[in-house]
Amino acid sequence: MLTDAGAWCIALTSVVVARYDFDLDSVRWLLFFLTLTATVAVQLGVGSLLNLYSGRHRTGTFAEAVPLFGTVAITGIVIGIPVTILGVSIGVPRSTFLFATPFALIIMAAARYVVRVIEERRMRPAATGERTLILGAGYLGSTLVRRMMTDRESAYYPVGLLDDSPSRKRVWIDGLKVLGTREDIGRVAEKTGATVLVVAIGRVDGEFLRDVTDRASAAGVQVKVFPSLDAILEGQSRLQDLRNISIEDLIGRQAVDMAVEDSARYIHGKRVLVTGAGGSIGAELCRQIAKLGPAELIMLDRDETGLQEAQLGTFGNGLLDTDDVVIASIRDRETLRELFRERRPEVVFHAAALKHLPTLQRYPLEAWKTNVLGTQNVLDAALEVDVECFVNISTDKAANPTSVLGHSKRTAERLTAWAARNSGRRYLSVRFGNVIGSRGSMLPVFTRLIESGGPLTVTHPDVTRYFMTIPEACHLVLQAGAIGTGGEVLILDMGSPVRILDIAQRMIDMSGRDIAIVFTGLREGEKLHEELVGLGEQDRRPIHPKISHTAVPPIEPRTLDATSWLAEVTPAHDEPRLLQTHDGAQNA
Repeated sequence: MLTDAGAWCIALTSVVVARYDFDLDSVRWLLFFLTLTATVAVQLGVGSLLNLYSGRHRTGTFAEAVPLFGTVAITGIVIGIPVTILGVSIGVPRSTFLFATPFALIIMAAARYVVRVIEERRMRPAATGERTLILGAGYLGSTLVRRMMTDRESAYYPVGLLDDSPSRKRVWIDGLKVLGTREDIGRVAEKTGATVLVVAIGRVDGEFLRDVTDRASAAGVQVKVFPSLDAILEGQSRLQDLRNISIEDLIGRQAVDMAVEDSARYIHGKRVLVTGAGGSIGAELCRQIAKLGPAELIMLDRDETGLQEAQLGTFGNGLLDTDDVVIASIRDRETLRELFRERRPEVVFHAAALKHLPTLQRYPLEAWKTNVLGTQNVLDAALEVDVECFVNISTDKAANPTSVLGHSKRTAERLTAWAARNSGRRYLSVRFGNVIGSRGSMLPVFTRLIESGGPLTVTHPDVTRYFMTIPEACHLVLQAGAIGTGGEVLILDMGSPVRILDIAQRMIDMSGRDIAIVFTGLREGEKLHEELVGLGEQDRRPIHPKISHTAVPPIEPRTLDATSWLAEVTPAHDEPRLLQTHDGAQNA
């Protein structure tokens, strides 16, 4: 406030002195002083109204520039108009405020900038921190640089920027210059003595991170990643949140943008039921659905421990004493029908399934009971109470199936298409590949094997798989109900498949251990390379360029029975063993 008052004093006095020889009598001196006092009073009053002096804005920032400019402009107009009218009769030239207003603004802005520079120099980190390069000179990178440069406790001392964009070749941010692209990591690290590289790019895929990591490793530089831009904007992250790059980062890819608003429209205010809610996909589905405002969320699973974890993640408690958790098996037809009649869900997400390929190859009857009959039980219960939308979660193994798992999920897709045809409702399936970090998936198994000292087992040196994250898989499931039509199968474009041997080798390298890799050979029913779209299926993308829509032929439940289905999906040499397990099989 005192600075702004002084700025007006300097500006007005300078202009008047420059315009007059200042041969003024005492009366005009008094009038000039009153004009100056009125100017300062208006400046402080308007500034208070515009929160210029409330401490709302950080000194010397663009956020403060808006109220500062507004305050000075209003002051210049309010005092300048009467001065222009009265003129020299009050001892002030008519054009005084025309020149004094911008002069005062420059003085105020300059004073604020000096204060900001002094504050930031006082807060700069010690040069003893780890010398750090920042990859990415965009908004996220500039935000990170400013945080580092204004945190005395920071463990990182930024020494330069890298960016692949030609438009940022000569960019400077808070005294740091863009020194090259990711191809220059080795050269720039040697020049600056950097030992850490922080990737500060909002969305990158695994291929990009693998390239960066390889270049950084060759230069002896450790790679760290920063939280997402959303986390920064929500104030959920700090510099301490920087973490070492993980294998999930390296095999992931750029997520597909899918608007949640579409999901909210058909879920908000509806009764929603999720089967398999205790699993990785089911639990994340419940967390995302709860944010969309359903009238009721019913979480169903036969695993009480999994249900407790899902309840903790969704509602913040694991008491298991409320109606939102239901312990039941999808194999129990009558229990499901009774539950649906009582709770009358309007939207159903069917995530419950058996999913381990080698186990189901040995026990195909279990795949029949859960993945086929269980799905039909849920469909029948949904049809009975006229569920509006039914989303069946399938797998890429259902495309041109060669395993019991693939055949069982393919049959579930066809049963869902049958229900859609008979009901006219939006009953559809979603098909995707391996989900990174899901319970029982490859990465946790590899981690356990490495921790135990190995060896790490891989089926084949050339085997590849598609990968996606749990949140992305659930986004697709939610979007399916919004953009899919009855009988369709929706498939996410998951980019290029990843070679499993590459993942194994990277995990071993990151562990720093000497772990052997043993090739065990492809298991029965297992493909060398998975497919997303089967033979004879169309790859249409009418709504989203990264989401394919295809159709599968419906199959009527009455045409299925356990014996014929098992004979069709299992190899002939396994028939004697399978026949011994057929006792108790039931028709669909």
